[in-house]
Amino acid sequence: MNRTGVLVYGDERIPYQVNEVSTRTNRIAIHVDPDGSVIVDTPPNQSEPLIAQAIQRRARWILDHVREAQERFRHVMPREYVSGEQVIYLGRRYVLKVIQDDGNVGTVRMKGNRLEVRHANPIRAKVKVLMRLWYRKRAQDYLSNRVGVLSATLPWVAAPPPVRLLEMTRQWGSCTPEGEIILNPHLVKAPRDGIDYVLLHELAHLRHHDHGSAFRKLLTQHCPNWEASKRQLDAMVEQLVAE
Repeated sequence: MNRTGVLVYGDERIPYQVNEVSTRTNRIAIHVDPDGSVIVDTPPNQSEPLIAQAIQRRARWILDHVREAQERFRHVMPREYVSGEQVIYLGRRYVLKVIQDDGNVGTVRMKGNRLEVRHANPIRAKVKVLMRLWYRKRAQDYLSNRVGVLSATLPWVAAPPPVRLLEMTRQWGSCTPEGEIILNPHLVKAPRDGIDYVLLHELAHLRHHDHGSAFRKLLTQHCPNWEASKRQLDAMVEQLVAE
């Protein structure tokens, strides 16, 4: 069961979401996602006073991290989808080239250091849709393939799990209790090491469903630099999800 609440700290009011985690025993974990969302993971049926106390004890830390996330997003300008803009794919930057092409119903292709979008009437809305579809197709192909490759190296994964794409505001990925891996299609813009970290993170949940010490030990064993990859993804999140 998920609940919500509000942390009051001075003049600040910070909303948070409480997630009950069936495998968590007695520790309340608080984290701030890259977009500034505050998530509180608790054991089942944890009392409201205990949750409130845990949040209040870390109020200053929460506020600092929320402000840091808000500051990163404050400088992100919406894309115009015009020639000359930079776009990102697998951590590399390309120059967008929008080409008016009579009779073309819409094509996108990479050509050298450029991403070319052709359309008979390349207005912003049409270019945006074409690029979203292109990214989504690339994400389905690349991410599914990497899940298969990485699964083959993990002894607890008997067969690659099913992969589904879902645009999420707070997460790069998740693993359902049924063993399905859900991934944010924007992830395909990230550097390859960052992508592998997210995939290994979710594949590790097939063995450990929480973020406890056993989970972290397993992740470190198969992705030794995961903390650096996570920091890099957190620092890039506003660039990767901007549209």
